[in-house]
Amino acid sequence: MPKIAIVAGEASGDLLGGHLIRALKAKRSDLTFVGIAGPKMMAEGAKSLFSIEKLSVRGYVEVLKHLYGLLKLRRSLLKQLLAEKPDIFIGVDAPDFNFWLERKLKKRGISTIHYVSPSIWAWRGGRMSKIKRAVSHMLALLPFEPALYEKAGVPVTFIGHPLADELPLRPNKAAARNMLKIEKNKLVVVMLPGSRQSEVEQHADLFVKTAQIISQDNTNTQFQNIQFLVPLITRETRQIFETALYKNLHDKNVYDSLALDILFGHAHDAMEAADVVLVASGTATLEAALLKRPMVITYRMPTLSWWILKYMNYLPYVGLPNILAGKFVVPELLQKDATPQKLADAVSLLLVDRNRTQEIKQEFTDIHQALKQNSAKKAAEVVLNYLK
Repeated sequence: MPKIAIVAGEASGDLLGGHLIRALKAKRSDLTFVGIAGPKMMAEGAKSLFSIEKLSVRGYVEVLKHLYGLLKLRRSLLKQLLAEKPDIFIGVDAPDFNFWLERKLKKRGISTIHYVSPSIWAWRGGRMSKIKRAVSHMLALLPFEPALYEKAGVPVTFIGHPLADELPLRPNKAAARNMLKIEKNKLVVVMLPGSRQSEVEQHADLFVKTAQIISQDNTNTQFQNIQFLVPLITRETRQIFETALYKNLHDKNVYDSLALDILFGHAHDAMEAADVVLVASGTATLEAALLKRPMVITYRMPTLSWWILKYMNYLPYVGLPNILAGKFVVPELLQKDATPQKLADAVSLLLVDRNRTQEIKQEFTDIHQALKQNSAKKAAEVVLNYLK
């Protein structure tokens, strides 16, 4: 039976990998999959040799802390994959981890496909020569990426983004509110502090203080009818956020008056129900854009990681919606600019400026149409061509 090795590094990669495996199995039921998989990939039949959680580390300082373990895991994984003798290797995102594996496997005659182009368009210096040595074929999710690879002689296919295929062009806000039992006249702000524990630790206090400032704003009577929703996917992240609530809202009356609900999951439903989203930079910004939701993008990280990032990055924006639009469609408040008052001001402005929010929704509709390409089917066709 043809065997495909596939490695994803975090939840967003697991989602992409799950879609791809399903599309491949629809065309070839005899395929088997082995590597590092999350729950969505495993649900499609992938065998995971290691826990995906071991790769879910973000930020330069954080990676350094776990470097020995990551290098040891990667060497062990390579040994096991060579023993499995796959016909093709697919690296789903996680470029620093997967490019090394791809280079080693490609030298042994195994075709390597990298699913999700790294942000070569955003970083100083050249990574293309490293990519060319490692990758037999690049699958690009963004429309401006293929030209960069074609120029360097790297085979590439633009496949669009799976989220654009999944999400409707016209989201149903009323249905989402009905499902979450939210009154029609409520102003809803959804706060997404990140999926990793380290991200929630960086943003929990910030988001709680921001919600407190907005809810206590007496200049706009609408804000007295505001509801905050915080979707979190694990007990650990929920506990971090609840601790921040207790720590920052000492006064019981203030605590009771803040209409803030923590949800177990339901991030998609919450965003669809929202008037404005406050979101930590990452894949969630694209999902919010595809749901046509005005947003404020923010991010905090350890200072050393931030300075390394600033040195290497040369685009003026970090959020995918702004990158895709090529301009600041929505505000970004990062690191030192990410203060409770600045975030509260930015969110409040989007809550009251209807003309601006309509402009943002039209920009996001244009982005959605450009990314809607039936991506899983296109990706599967590329993989199966190499399998032949």
